Amino acid sequence: MFGGAVSAPTNSPHLRKSGSRPAIFDLGTTESGNSSGEDFLHSVVLNEMKGVSTSLTSAAILPSPVLLWRFKTMMVWLWGINLWVFAQANVGYAKIFDLDQSHLTHREIWKCAIWMTIIVPTSMTAYLYLYSHGEVSLAASQPVLLYAAVTMALIFPFDIFYLSTRYFLLRTLWRIVFPLQAITFPDFFLADILTSMSKVFSDLERSVCRMVHRQVATIAWFEADSVCGSHSIAIPIVLVLPYIFRFFQCLRQYKDTREKTTLLNALKYSTAVPVIFLSALKYHVFPEKWTNVYRPLWLLSSVLNSLYSFYWDVTRDWDLSCFTRIFKFGKPHYLSHMIYGRKWVYFWVIGSNLILRCTWTYKLSAHLRHNYLTVFTITALEMLRRFQWAFFRVENEWNKMNSKTNIQLSTSEMVNEEEKLLHSNGHSV
Repeated sequence: MFGGAVSAPTNSPHLRKSGSRPAIFDLGTTESGNSSGEDFLHSVVLNEMKGVSTSLTSAAILPSPVLLWRFKTMMVWLWGINLWVFAQANVGYAKIFDLDQSHLTHREIWKCAIWMTIIVPTSMTAYLYLYSHGEVSLAASQPVLLYAAVTMALIFPFDIFYLSTRYFLLRTLWRIVFPLQAITFPDFFLADILTSMSKVFSDLERSVCRMVHRQVATIAWFEADSVCGSHSIAIPIVLVLPYIFRFFQCLRQYKDTREKTTLLNALKYSTAVPVIFLSALKYHVFPEKWTNVYRPLWLLSSVLNSLYSFYWDVTRDWDLSCFTRIFKFGKPHYLSHMIYGRKWVYFWVIGSNLILRCTWTYKLSAHLRHNYLTVFTITALEMLRRFQWAFFRVENEWNKMNSKTNIQLSTSEMVNEEEKLLHSNGHSV
């Protein structure tokens, strides 16, 4: 995505700094081992064996460890927009998420996004500069430094750089991984967002694996049979983890509330498991068996997961009661105050959510992810889908809280009126 084309001979020191292999970089694919890359490398090896001095033209693209930050930065910017709209619509998101007085507003969120937007291109520039000057080892260290710096900033124990917010985030992540307590709204809201970033976490695992095994600047980046290649069982495991976390959250909610809807919600997240693992089987079974047996099962599970998730978004998370509220605006207190009276917004949100729920299956399926541009586009669209989902999910929770408050107030007012009547008539109870 970033960087231009760099031409160098195969014996160029720029391609030989990291061991004895050429430094071939990820062309944006999230997994390695695609056929075009293998054919290309095979031709290079043959030319070297023949002693032919050929010209190797490759795109000096930044590796996935740096490219992943595009999506992380994008989510921060979008969350800032969410908070700004909530503030404009008088939606008490601080009360919903049980935030303290020092919580970050949309302005602070955007400041963090600005810093991320500055730091990441700086790291990318340093990477390209060092690589172009033959310092491949130093270039490969740039993603490592970036991840280490962000990790240190997140766990830094001193009261700088929004300590309370960092603590809130880490505590919520801990509660998501270990749902040993009653599930609160921030717990499952963030867990839902993590399911949209499951592919990002899978790429993160691949990136860490490549950094640990020193594959960032070597030809091993493209090797399908390497420890960090597309055949790794770690890919589907990391993909499924956010759904497993959310699944156990639903079971915990059922234990606490005994509401059967929580079991139906758990069933929704469980439908993502066969989509992920049936797709991964393509790398571990014979092609004929995949085509005749596992691919039809994968298609069926994909349709089930997409439609079930779409139904739950509309009827449960957004509480639109099977689309009836699109056409009945007679009860404004049930509708979104942010977009009240704008039917086209509802049509857009529901239609786009259905389409993007189906395309998201593409990202959960390892055997489909060969076109890096398609992968990047669908991931970005999923971020936008989750961004618009957050508006309706948070306001639905806000409406529920207000309804409970109104019921409590009306009940207390009735009790007070009864007490006044009794006292005025001289009766005692």
